[in-house]
Amino acid sequence: MKKKWIKGLVASLCMQTMFMGNSVQAAEGTSNTCYEIFVYSFNDSNGDGIGDLNGVSHKLDYINDGDESTQEDLGCDMIWLMPVMPSTTYHKYDVMDYMDIDPEYGTLDDFKSLVSKCHERGIQVIIDLPMNHSSSKHPWFLKASEYLQSLPEGQEPDSETCPYVDYYNFSRENQAGYNQLEGTSWFYESRFWSEMPDLNLGNPLVRQEFEKIVRFWQELGVDGFRLDAAKEYYSDMTDKNVEVLTWFNQMVKTNKPDAYIVAEVWSDMDTYGKYYASGIDSCFDFAFAGNEGIIADTVKKMSSYNASSYGKALITLQNTLEKYGEDPVDAPFYTNHDMARGAGYYSGEDSESQTKIAQAMNLTMTGQAFLYYGEELGMKGAGKDENFRAPMYWSTDKNAEGMCNGPEAMDTVKMKYGSLEEQEKDEASVYQYVKDVLHLREKYPEIQMGKVTFEEDLSGDNICTIRKSLDDSEILLVYNISGEQEAVDLTGVSLNQKTQGNISLEDILVGKEVAPTLKEGILQMPAYSIAVLR
Repeated sequence: MKKKWIKGLVASLCMQTMFMGNSVQAAEGTSNTCYEIFVYSFNDSNGDGIGDLNGVSHKLDYINDGDESTQEDLGCDMIWLMPVMPSTTYHKYDVMDYMDIDPEYGTLDDFKSLVSKCHERGIQVIIDLPMNHSSSKHPWFLKASEYLQSLPEGQEPDSETCPYVDYYNFSRENQAGYNQLEGTSWFYESRFWSEMPDLNLGNPLVRQEFEKIVRFWQELGVDGFRLDAAKEYYSDMTDKNVEVLTWFNQMVKTNKPDAYIVAEVWSDMDTYGKYYASGIDSCFDFAFAGNEGIIADTVKKMSSYNASSYGKALITLQNTLEKYGEDPVDAPFYTNHDMARGAGYYSGEDSESQTKIAQAMNLTMTGQAFLYYGEELGMKGAGKDENFRAPMYWSTDKNAEGMCNGPEAMDTVKMKYGSLEEQEKDEASVYQYVKDVLHLREKYPEIQMGKVTFEEDLSGDNICTIRKSLDDSEILLVYNISGEQEAVDLTGVSLNQKTQGNISLEDILVGKEVAPTLKEGILQMPAYSIAVLR
């Protein structure tokens, strides 16, 4: 399908400096963009209303068809599968068996097939590993509970008799974050839910269990791990958590040196910056994400935020990560399964343009970018967690092939924009825009891996200009984060040792119909537009 680029991505407006590629490759284990999939709600292959692994396999060409000559796919070259292991819940963060697949999702053979098909297309696969806690139905906890329930009152447990009693954090004292073990005077740590007891990651035996678990999944072809709730391994004890991650990183990469590890450390930038000292590749960048994150606040002009705030925050982030880590790889994301979806952050006549540019602000950040399934369609979902995890909006027909029912407790979610089958036909849709941003990220290595310089003299309340440098190559990214046209004077600006007269407007992203122009050093930026200059 031939694209009408004026409505999305306009390529090579100045041919004399046409971009011809770059030999620089991403760091080992990282990719261009990772697509987060909640399997339960993604695509159903057997008609039971629940998404499954074969359903993911059937949609791989949507994510990445493996053909670099096409641009009909999203172009994501990594997927993150939220928990796929046996569980009692729909979300599956309470794991009953760390070395199997939940029957709702399929079998280990289905998983192997999915990984193989991903690798054929150049897609890496990382899986969610909830290591902070298990299910209360896990054999480890069941054996520990049975043992404690059998002890005479007042007798202390013996870990030689039952080693599993030290797999968890039991106490005779009732304290915050603990629940009582039925039929005993013992309490166990369970920070998130009584049915998810916290594991004792300081116990060498527990670590040995996870070493076996990691090897198991790596032998199945898994390329890395997303670590859930890493800040809660030892609740808010950064040094101890960093030690756990250091052990995990060394163990994983002894087996597979190019494995990718990203941790969830839901906190402020300075806190999750410290976790890079563990040597893991990435931490999720919560400062920029969500309805109250830097991106949304900038687009909405909340409080003192303006376009320049975004550029300054990028520098603060870069300095923070370099302070704590060696070759840190940021993990920018806009929303995830624990947050309200981005399309609901904005209202009014400019809300679609704001939704688009906010997605682009995330996907043009340096690092390993993440995209939550359905965000490319502008799906909505707010309130309780189940609403964030609504069925992928393939079609308006709920009975169409592959459509899922979603979590049982989910409210009816009214979508703001069309389904995929509708948006594919609209060149100005959110889907077409996000897809164009993804391919822009793929085209310019500077976007993914470049060092950021904030061009304050070329920025203001509505305009943010940043320079991204990679080896001997530079690009300028200019963002108009407003509903008004803005002019940027590039007179005297040099880029790649070229003076202003030789700088070219290479690519543009527009929230509306009008495209930016560059004439005699003046860059005219329509509302909610982004320009790439070389």
